[in-house]
Amino acid sequence: MTAIQRVFSGVQPTGNLHLGNYLGAIVNFVKLQENFDCMYCVVDLHALTMPMNVWGGPEGLVRTTREVTSAFIASGIDPKKHIVFNQSQVSGHAELAWIFNCVARIGWLNRMTQFKEKAGKDRENASVGLYDYPVLMAADILVYRATHVPVGDDQKQHLELARDIAQKFNNDFGDSIRGNGFNTGLFFPQPEPLITGPATRVMSLRDGTKKMSKSDPSEYSRINLTDDADTIAQKVRKAKTDPEPLPSEEKGLEQRPEADNLVGIYAALAGKAKADVLREFGGAQFSSFKNALVDVCVTRLAPIATEMKKLMADPGYVDSVLIDGGDRARAIADETIRATKDIVGLIHKR
Repeated sequence: MTAIQRVFSGVQPTGNLHLGNYLGAIVNFVKLQENFDCMYCVVDLHALTMPMNVWGGPEGLVRTTREVTSAFIASGIDPKKHIVFNQSQVSGHAELAWIFNCVARIGWLNRMTQFKEKAGKDRENASVGLYDYPVLMAADILVYRATHVPVGDDQKQHLELARDIAQKFNNDFGDSIRGNGFNTGLFFPQPEPLITGPATRVMSLRDGTKKMSKSDPSEYSRINLTDDADTIAQKVRKAKTDPEPLPSEEKGLEQRPEADNLVGIYAALAGKAKADVLREFGGAQFSSFKNALVDVCVTRLAPIATEMKKLMADPGYVDSVLIDGGDRARAIADETIRATKDIVGLIHKR
């Protein structure tokens, strides 16, 4: 196997993709196409770790899988030059996850903070899948021997686990790895995190201290990627602010979470630094800044909403993208799985 610069990332199909998903992940996916071999996965197996009401049951999972795929394409991801697929099409994810379950240590998983947050106080009733989520994520990445992974703050710990699993596998099976033709004794790479952009963490439009979320009961807390121009404008104009004008320097945004959030959103959508935005709008009242923010939001997001609706109206095309991507992903994964079985000592069909 030749080492190439490969990006892997996944998005859960849990519905209602919003501005936070776009700026925190998808916009960077589009940029990465220029310099990497990219694989973008709708992680439907991961969705099953959440309660059924989150992903809407079988019919909801089909719909939201197509929605995420449509968002990828509408935002500028090219499914012909790169690979767009859904996770469950490639059995290698689950196969490698089991092998990694036998490499990873209980103590490592016990330190995962996201499980503690999602399971809450009633951890005894959490699913084994939710607990084991990070190991499946490691398999997602390493079954393609990906070298780079775009991650947000909430996934950094999971990527560190993937690196630990890769290192322990290489250490445990080093002699066998060399015996199977990998002279360095390293089979799985140490994937590197990619964290880019001025607004990797987008906050609620109603509370600048909380992350923008589809689970927030207020529709005015977020801008959905399917919102039309009028809805976007209404939500921006109703966004919470404070009575002071915008500062002229970034330090003036300290202790002003709503102002910081809106400036960050503008900067990300306009492709500018926060400092440049403040030089342009410093001293202005929020009413005039919000008008400019509406313009940049509508310019960037309304065409995506239009294209998403067009794609969602043609499920046959969306499914064909996923099937083609699954076939191409499977060819890469199968090569990794065959080599992994040889290294571990599992007899398999050649």
